[in-house]
This record gives sequence, structure tokens and C-alpha cells, in this order.
Amino acid sequence: MQLDKRAQTLLKALVERYIADGQPVGSRALSKISGLDVSPATIRNIMSDLEEMGFVASPHTSAGRVPTPKGYRFFVDTLLTVQHIDESAVESKLHPTLRASPQRIITNAAQVLSSLSQFAGVVMTPKHESVFQQIEFLRLSERRILLVIVAPSGEVQNRLLLTEVDYTPAQLTQAANYINQHFGGLHFNEVRARLQNELRQLRDDMTQLMHAAVEAGSDAMADTADEVVISGERNLLSVSDLSSNMTSLRKLFEMFEQKTSLLQLLDVSSKASGVQIFIGGESQLVPMDDMSVVTAPYEVNGRIVGTLGVIGPTRMAYERVIPIVDITAKLLSNALSHS
Repeated sequence: MQLDKRAQTLLKALVERYIADGQPVGSRALSKISGLDVSPATIRNIMSDLEEMGFVASPHTSAGRVPTPKGYRFFVDTLLTVQHIDESAVESKLHPTLRASPQRIITNAAQVLSSLSQFAGVVMTPKHESVFQQIEFLRLSERRILLVIVAPSGEVQNRLLLTEVDYTPAQLTQAANYINQHFGGLHFNEVRARLQNELRQLRDDMTQLMHAAVEAGSDAMADTADEVVISGERNLLSVSDLSSNMTSLRKLFEMFEQKTSLLQLLDVSSKASGVQIFIGGESQLVPMDDMSVVTAPYEVNGRIVGTLGVIGPTRMAYERVIPIVDITAKLLSNALSHS
């Protein structure tokens, strides 16, 4: 929707003032802070038009106005000027040591998002598609075999197989070589289907071993299904917009405990590029009207594997939070790609 320059200037001034102090903004205040050389009557008329178009609303208890979700959306999409954030300061917190594990780096990312925004930081851990690059069998003892699964990302999963046959090391090497040569890089479900037809020429006991490996490997990858790392939930308890009544508090804690709606939102944002802003009251994915979530996907070796973001009130300083999320996503991508 098109707004003329004066209307945009007043809306920008109103949103910024409301974010700063949380009080409805009146025409008198707008005439002082907007910098427009117009009469108070003209400002009142423009604000009345903005209200009619749904960009602002008038609380019953005040003569001033507050931004609506539609007003916030226009503000962040059109009027916002983001702040400069020092990347080196973020990077030092995110990846303090060269030996940090991927999980440690992801946890650090959630903490960085929380500490810099003063809200809650959230990271959806890398998606694990049940795909393997290669496997290896290690004979531990009679009828006990360690299955080693290497994912395309380089992540390693181990599973213990208890077999009916005591396989020799040579047999285990033969079985691993066959699977890696014919099925490496495929989804375990694809391997399961193809095993039915392609292993008839092998001995039954070798077929049993390979079937056991596929089932155990599929389970191992499923065990590392999507999870969410959250930091700074307590910060939101001090945000009156989110914790002002028991209903809001209940929704807040349900979101963090169940994580279902949060995972759904993060999964949606992983399919988009760059920073996404979900504003409560506008997006059905956000469980509370007074909540916004700023997200960005992150990559490992050029492939999107997860999403991170900041959860806070709709009355947040978007000009700070957006670059915090954007830079953290880029630095996390770089850190995980080289970890």
C-alpha cells in the first residue's frame, strides 16, 4: 500500500517513539519529533487516515495511537534503517576456540543472540536427513559389531549391532564396501527398498547384516532429529508486553516447553532466503499477538541446514535485532563449515 512521504514520516516517528517508551503517541508529540513543518490539525488528519487504513490504532484509555501489526510490517519492510553491528565482536563470542564442537558453536549462537538482543535466542539444530556418505563395520567381539555411519556433513553416528552370525573382519569389510559402492549418498529408505532386489546374489547371512545396518543406521539418524536450542527465555519475563497477564505467560511457557509451534515457524523460515520477520497478530505461526520472531537460515558448506532467530515483543528495536540475526547466521554458517 502506498503512503505519501508525510504519512510515512509520521508513521516512522510514531513506531520509533512507541518502541522506545511503550506509551501511545499523540499528535502533539509527533509534531515535535517528526520534523515536519505542518500544523497539528494536518498531523491529526494524517493520523486519522493511517488509523482508517489499519496502520495505527487508538487504545480506549488514551488519545494517542499505537502501531498495529500492519503498521509494524510497513515499518520493517519500508521505513527501517538497520544499525551497523561489529562482526568481530559477535565472532569472538560465537567461536571462541578452534576446537569448539558444532554443538558448542550452536549453543554459543543461541547465547549470542540472547545477550545482544536482550530477548530469547533460538537455534534450530541442523536437519538430519537419513542420508549417509559411507558406513563401516568394526568387530568388537563375537556377534557384536559397531556400525559407524558418516553423514554427508561429516557428522558421525555409532550403533551397536548384535548379530546371529560371527562375521570375520574380511566379511565386514566386504559388506561395507558393497554398501558404500552401491548406496553411498542415498537415503536409508531408498537403500531399504533396493536391498530387496539387489542382494539376492549374496549369502543370506550377509543380507541379514546389511538389513540390520540399514535399520540401525536409519534409527541413528532419526535420533538426531530437529531440536531447538533456546537461550535467554527468562529475559522475556521482564518484558511487560509478553508477561503482563497469566494468559500471556501460559502461552509463553507452552511455546518453550512444547516447541511445536516454534519448530514449525523455524522450519518455514528455513525455506526462505535472508532475514524473515514474523509479527504476532499478522502471522498465524506466532502464538502471541504481542510477540515477534526475527529469523534467518544458516548453512553448512553451502546447504541450508537450520534456522536461528530472536524471540521478543513486537515492540522491539528491529533496527538492532535484524543485523544481529543476519550476522550471527552468516558467522554460524562459516564456523560450522570450517569446524
